[in-house]
Amino acid sequence: MIKKLPTPLFLLISFAFFGLNSYAQGDLMVMPKRLVFDGSQRSQEINLANTGADTAVYAISFVNYKMTTNGDFEQVETPEKGQRFATKFLRYFPRRVSLAPNEAQTIRVQLTRTGNLEQGEYRSHMYFRAQEAQTALGAEEAEENDGISINIKTVFGISIPIIIREGKNTTEIELSDLSLKLEEETPKLSLNINRSGNMSVYGNLTAEHIAPNGTKTEVGLVKGISVYTPNAKRTFTFQLRNAENVDLNSGKLKVSYAEEKGKTLDVAEVKL
Repeated sequence: MIKKLPTPLFLLISFAFFGLNSYAQGDLMVMPKRLVFDGSQRSQEINLANTGADTAVYAISFVNYKMTTNGDFEQVETPEKGQRFATKFLRYFPRRVSLAPNEAQTIRVQLTRTGNLEQGEYRSHMYFRAQEAQTALGAEEAEENDGISINIKTVFGISIPIIIREGKNTTEIELSDLSLKLEEETPKLSLNINRSGNMSVYGNLTAEHIAPNGTKTEVGLVKGISVYTPNAKRTFTFQLRNAENVDLNSGKLKVSYAEEKGKTLDVAEVKL
């Protein structure tokens, strides 16, 4: 059954999940921001919520992406070597939704035809695209130029990964090539996240400064960093915080990469 949530319940869900496990763009909020089928579950739900002041219509479809070394996504039609799409093993409904202001609706995603899956990971992205007719999602009119009025419409879209995992997870992570840059106003730390094995990873990076006297200060935290199959490496740079409270010319930086549930996958250090 497809469920539309009344306004009070929608507001409750919004406050409970926003910023924790949600993804928002334009006036659309999607919860959760990723789905993983890795056990006996055959069906999961995605909640869509319209946070805007106007009714909005969204078309729902699948797209397939590859991840670049720096974490960008490029749409592809054919899987690369070692990449598997999940689309033919998933079905969902509805395929189009209309949401009034402060209204939410549930999308059900189900597994199908998975009896002979090879071991490993399958990934596709569910794409929620605002219909162009809904100008409240971002229509802007440009000024007249030589007597011609140009109407520019911005169409918002959100995609979230849907992952199917089959068999034992053999993936391992190694952090390498840590490099601290102090030339700019805000210090930045660069590193490589090296992935091996049959499945992707998704976790949080934490940086900790350890002074010569042993004092520890957290100076960096970035959540939701992924390395998708078949990529063997992702290069990542992030700004350090609380830098004014520590001496980044002495001691060392300890960087860890951990799953959201808390399991640490690797730790690396760089002397300052």
